[in-house]
Amino acid sequence: MKISKKAQYGLRAMVYLAKKPKQVIPLKEISKKEKISLDFLEKIISDLEKAKLVKSKRGVSGGYCLAKPANKITAGEIVGVLEDIVPVSCAGCQMARVCSAKNFWNEVKDSLDSTLKSTKLSDLI
Repeated sequence: MKISKKAQYGLRAMVYLAKKPKQVIPLKEISKKEKISLDFLEKIISDLEKAKLVKSKRGVSGGYCLAKPANKITAGEIVGVLEDIVPVSCAGCQMARVCSAKNFWNEVKDSLDSTLKSTKLSDLI
């Protein structure tokens, strides 16, 4: 299983914001410090803003900050906004009803979900 660049970069950007909780950070700064394409970062931040995980401030001293404290945001919320993590999709598989490995894959997904939900953004800074 591979986590997308979008989710990886989104988590990195959120960690960067969490390290500066009282500041409004311009996207160019995050892009430069985290080595993320500005165009790609704009799309990621837009998704995170729609999910109310970040908020923006317009104008000359504008940028982004967390919408709530880092200890109130989970890695699962961030990653979940940016991608759907499904280790194996059984939809449409002719063997789905009788597959011996189906329970294993469900356990893998449950374990990953548990880790993502129990990890707070504040744990990563």
